[in-house]
Amino acid sequence: ATRQAHAHDDYELVVDIDAHTVEFQFWDEIIGFVESDVLRHDAKAMLRGLSQGNALLKVPTGTNFQSVGGRIPHGHAIAEPTDGPGSGGGHRFAQLMRRSMDAMGLDYQVVFPSAMLLLGLHTMDDVEVNLAQAFNRWIIESVLPSEDRLLGMLYLPFNTPDACVRMIERHAHDPRVIGYTVTSTRNKPVHHNSYMKLYRLIEETGKPLSFHTGFHWGDPSFAQLNRFISMHALSFAHYNMIHLTNWLINGLPERFPELKLLWVEAGLAWIPFLMQRLDHEAMMRPSEAPSLKRLPSEYMREMYFTSQPMERANLKLLQATMEAMSAETQLLYASDWPHWDFDPPSTVTSLPFLSEQAKRNILGLNAARLFDLPVARRRARLAETDAPRRAAE
Repeated sequence: ATRQAHAHDDYELVVDIDAHTVEFQFWDEIIGFVESDVLRHDAKAMLRGLSQGNALLKVPTGTNFQSVGGRIPHGHAIAEPTDGPGSGGGHRFAQLMRRSMDAMGLDYQVVFPSAMLLLGLHTMDDVEVNLAQAFNRWIIESVLPSEDRLLGMLYLPFNTPDACVRMIERHAHDPRVIGYTVTSTRNKPVHHNSYMKLYRLIEETGKPLSFHTGFHWGDPSFAQLNRFISMHALSFAHYNMIHLTNWLINGLPERFPELKLLWVEAGLAWIPFLMQRLDHEAMMRPSEAPSLKRLPSEYMREMYFTSQPMERANLKLLQATMEAMSAETQLLYASDWPHWDFDPPSTVTSLPFLSEQAKRNILGLNAARLFDLPVARRRARLAETDAPRRAAE
């Protein structure tokens, strides 16, 4: 990735919209921020027992195939050593992400959780609320102060709308929080009336709302799939398609026209499919979408999407997809580091059909516009950071 980063070393800004913590490594720290005395006590007791670092979470530990038989270890832990707490390097996670930013030539990384992306399916809503509060405080109070190139998206416990409102009111003015995220792997319809106050509040903050998708082995329709590759191919697109469809057909773009939406980690191939499918249905049955004043695809072209995982097997299809979704202005680069299928910035810079300006927009300038970030280089020149690797070669 560092060798490839020379292709964008002169870009004004490079922003990674989707990087992840491996919470299991820091779960005892995060649990310490749980505000419920009872749940905090229970979680600490679980950590002393058999929870293996996932106390209170709803995680299928027996079916985690992402490491591909252990050949890709970063899915479980970033195990490389870091400097101790008194070294001045800051929190261990901040040190690890600083290395990834320097290696890939990034100015900023936006941090999401990993295992907590399944938390929306938890049967105990109070657990989601308490873990969301704990994770947000851990990121804001322990991690972000150690590295000002890291940015946070506030995790919203979407099963409890009132708690989401309180959380935004608590953190809305924190400059280190650049937006809000809902985990898409859940069964709550986004158009329910209970969310309208929340959407209005987010719209008023001017910060975007993101839907970060994932997978779920327990979904009855996916129970037929017998390989992780099948699950990964379908589920990440599936959940975002459901929520985006409900958002459009129920007229939320007209009700909240200034609310900026970002759809994360579903790739790109599903976007033109949904555009065509919903346009067709809306023209055939307009009475069932009476709030829409335009075709669904027109609203989708005003939404934002992240690039990872970018389907590059057929570049002609990828080019048509990017043209359909107005990628030059609406697509944001994402790496998904440190997960097994992460994409370095070269996935964008190496595309032959993109103009130089489109590459600069996707790698950073679109993010600057969406998140109101300064267009100012924060990363060191590769001539400095890449010297040890070149000397070794």
